[in-house]
Amino acid sequence: MLDLILVLAILIAAYMAWNIGANDVANAMGTSVGSGALTLRRAIIVAAVFEFLGAVLFGSHVTDTIRKGVLDFGDEETLAEYSQELMYGFMAALLAAAIWLTVATRWGLPVSTTHSIVGGVIGMGLFIYPSAVQWNVVGTIAISWVASPLLGAILAFLSFWVIKKVIMEDDNPVERTRSVAPILALPTFFVLGLALQFKGLKGFYSNLDSSGYISKENWLPAKEGVTFNPLVEGAWIPVNALLVALAIGSLASLVLYFVLRKYEFKEEGYAGVERVFIWLQIITACYVAFAHGANDVANAIGPMAAIYQIATDGYIAAEATVPIGLLLLGGAGITVGVATWGYKVMDTIGKKITHITPSRGFAAEFGAATTVLIFSMPFLAVPISTTHTLVGAVVGVGLAGGASAVDFRVFAKIAASWVASLPVAGTGAVIFYVLFGMNPTNVLIVSVISVGMVIYVMTREQPEVVDTSVPIVVSEMPMGDRDSNAAKSVFQVFHEHATAVENTVNHMLQAVNDAVSDNDPTASIKATQEAELAADGIKAEIREMLGAGVRLPVNKTAFLHMVARQDRIADYAQNVAEQLSFRPLYENKEARKRLLVLAETVSETAAKYEDTVEVLHDYAISGFAKKKSGALRELIREVNLLEHQADEVEVSAASHVFSEGDDNPLAAMHMYRVLQRLDDVANACEKAANAFLPLAYN
Repeated sequence: MLDLILVLAILIAAYMAWNIGANDVANAMGTSVGSGALTLRRAIIVAAVFEFLGAVLFGSHVTDTIRKGVLDFGDEETLAEYSQELMYGFMAALLAAAIWLTVATRWGLPVSTTHSIVGGVIGMGLFIYPSAVQWNVVGTIAISWVASPLLGAILAFLSFWVIKKVIMEDDNPVERTRSVAPILALPTFFVLGLALQFKGLKGFYSNLDSSGYISKENWLPAKEGVTFNPLVEGAWIPVNALLVALAIGSLASLVLYFVLRKYEFKEEGYAGVERVFIWLQIITACYVAFAHGANDVANAIGPMAAIYQIATDGYIAAEATVPIGLLLLGGAGITVGVATWGYKVMDTIGKKITHITPSRGFAAEFGAATTVLIFSMPFLAVPISTTHTLVGAVVGVGLAGGASAVDFRVFAKIAASWVASLPVAGTGAVIFYVLFGMNPTNVLIVSVISVGMVIYVMTREQPEVVDTSVPIVVSEMPMGDRDSNAAKSVFQVFHEHATAVENTVNHMLQAVNDAVSDNDPTASIKATQEAELAADGIKAEIREMLGAGVRLPVNKTAFLHMVARQDRIADYAQNVAEQLSFRPLYENKEARKRLLVLAETVSETAAKYEDTVEVLHDYAISGFAKKKSGALRELIREVNLLEHQADEVEVSAASHVFSEGDDNPLAAMHMYRVLQRLDDVANACEKAANAFLPLAYN
């Protein structure tokens, strides 16, 4: 029977590890995929490699049997007395937590795997030995639901604010990046160096089991520490750890400095800035994946190690030895989870909360890593969730673009799932414990039926097929062209639509020129119609992107209004060209000359409008930097001036037509209609540009 229990426990632990990989991988890769820094396929490969290495090479060989100390049986004798009940209780807790994670992942909800297993342990503890539950620990976990996302949001907001003020507001952001990025790299990699030691490598120091200079006391925070003085024994941050972190930060800063000195940017403006942040974001994502594998593999193999200890030794201790086989099991399970269902939660973090660029993604990851490090220190020692912290950080960088840039409905659902994790996993653990009935056969039957039902329900609706060769979300990053696999933002495609609209107006101008010159305008009219159709195709692409849930830094209704206004320019231009096909123009040389002048003025207005949209795109990328807002307002003003100039030309031309057209009133009326339609094009440019004013004064 013990062999059957071990086999079942291993399978349940593997299922839990799979769920950890599927749900928690977004902590490392969600923002990288969301910003377009990594394609989904590459993100999965990178995450799988670093998660596995962290879990297997640096996962601790010694783990606490009761996660986060939420149960306290008082003494070893009482703990040993309840060993058999705890063995089945841990299996129930693992199964309940794993099923809850499956449900959360199916709906793309990033929840805490740590809090899920803690909830399961609390539930089974309440049923087996109620007085063992440490409600003070449960209270700190509840506090972390607010504290960690809030601090993560603040730090991420401030990080992006610094990037925005120091780099984005500069007249030459690329050159500014060359000088500033190495400076930013020093504190960034210093924090990552500390976090790597305290979170990712703590298992490595424990595995050494050595004394003297390389013992973990000289590198990790002392649990009983009382001082910030790094030179004193028992310091919260030992001097060795500080020196290593400083060396990592200095090396990263120097490397980036020499790379940027020689690097020739192919991209201009903000595209070049974001290129640098792609490098930084990928490095931080690799760190998070590595640290997560090393640290959170214990959520699956910790309870499994306790079960293994009870099954083989007949008792349970406060800590249990973790065989290398269990670390391999945990690492493999996490890796498979990353590769199969990892994209679901990545989609939420990278796409549905707010729009992400590499600079914003970097700020979010830095804010999250710093928050986790702060709360890991013994003077706080609050068991926070990396998931909660990163979600808060993503909201923080979203708020840097205004409250409308964040979908608080999605965030509310995520926050509700955090609160639900403990009671849902706890209740499930109690139910499974009762159904197990301390009988291995019951465990087998209940586990198979439960997991089978959950998987069936969760997968019966075929999930959307995701092309892993391209980013699953759209970022505000101006990289690549329409034929590339690079990420495109809604504002980038909006600019492409403006270019197509301008192209339509240019073909209309050619049609007017042909008609005025008594050349056959048929080919130009057809070209105008085809250009308008191409613009309509891009407009449909924008709407599909919005329908897929892509987040915008502006109100979606307002943006759709902007798209409609812009599309109307092409519609009116097509109408002008089609008017020319109805009959020949009025045979008056001066009238035709004035008509052509109006068409040229309208074309200039459309070209200036396209320039305005290009600056609007840069403005969105910059996080709405004040420098770009001034440029945007100036271009809007120029569009209005050109439209006013077109009005004057139209009035002059119409006056001439009516004063000279008595000899051929039908032709004169036709000429007047063409003049009106041309004026409609200029008016549409003005209205489309003025729709940007709320953003220009954001």
